[in-house]
Amino acid sequence: MPARSWVPPGPYDLHRTLCVLQRGPGDPAFALRGDEVWRACRTPEGPGTLRIAARPAAGTVEAEAWGPGADWLLDRLPELLGESDEPDRLTARHRIVHEARRRHPGVRLARTGLVLESLIPSVLEQKVTADEAYRAWRLLLQRHGEPAPGPWERMRVMPDARGWALIPSWEWHRAGVDAKRSSAILRAVRAARRMEEAAGMDLAAATRRLTAVPGIGPWTAAETLQRTLGAPDALTVGDLHLPKIIGYALTGRRGTTDEQMLELLAPYEGQRHRAARLILLSGITPPRRAPRFPVGDIARL
Repeated sequence: MPARSWVPPGPYDLHRTLCVLQRGPGDPAFALRGDEVWRACRTPEGPGTLRIAARPAAGTVEAEAWGPGADWLLDRLPELLGESDEPDRLTARHRIVHEARRRHPGVRLARTGLVLESLIPSVLEQKVTADEAYRAWRLLLQRHGEPAPGPWERMRVMPDARGWALIPSWEWHRAGVDAKRSSAILRAVRAARRMEEAAGMDLAAATRRLTAVPGIGPWTAAETLQRTLGAPDALTVGDLHLPKIIGYALTGRRGTTDEQMLELLAPYEGQRHRAARLILLSGITPPRRAPRFPVGDIARL
């Protein structure tokens, strides 16, 4: 069981930095446990489980790992935790952004270096509610993943590319995943090596690589590369809620479109995803006027 420690370059918030990797409550591949973060994933060296704990008194973050992918995970621990991130490159142009950064100085952009791990759940989130997507991810990992190495029995590692490709159509249906999304995932895993190469590209090239696969558009690519690359400018466009939240937080007006959101965030060119993340951390959202969108379940059809 190898271990490693990392010294953050300044204030550090472990939970808020890594919580973007969690796909809903009950995610079999991710857990927050007290002051610890647990993550199970499939690395190029095989399955691995990582336990990370902040030690504020010592000014360090400590980690240990299990499984064939343990050394790979620990070698890339600083990148995962945001060592190469440069939060000071953002200049706050709005009071809300300035205040959010002041209140959350330890939030950095995580960089996993893994593409399919973020791409597949992002495809599952296309055009459905978050609860539907989280349920699908949870069921698919429980049924088709494998037990994660290490002491936490409930954690699961997602299937490898071949494992995803072998999931029968009725299992996708049972998980509530329609043919459009499952087909996009199958096309991606058939090109798994090409997809994973995007982890070593810049944002523009990585976006082109991902969106060359039918069924993967700019929204899915941005959601993936925010996590894979820790890309500060990978702004999500085409989201149902984000433009409305950004617009309301910055102007107090409702009904902001993608085009208007891009105009509002133009002063943050190069850092637009970071700016959006800080705005979301402010907690300012437009009051709800309509009932929550109903959760569908195609598995019952």
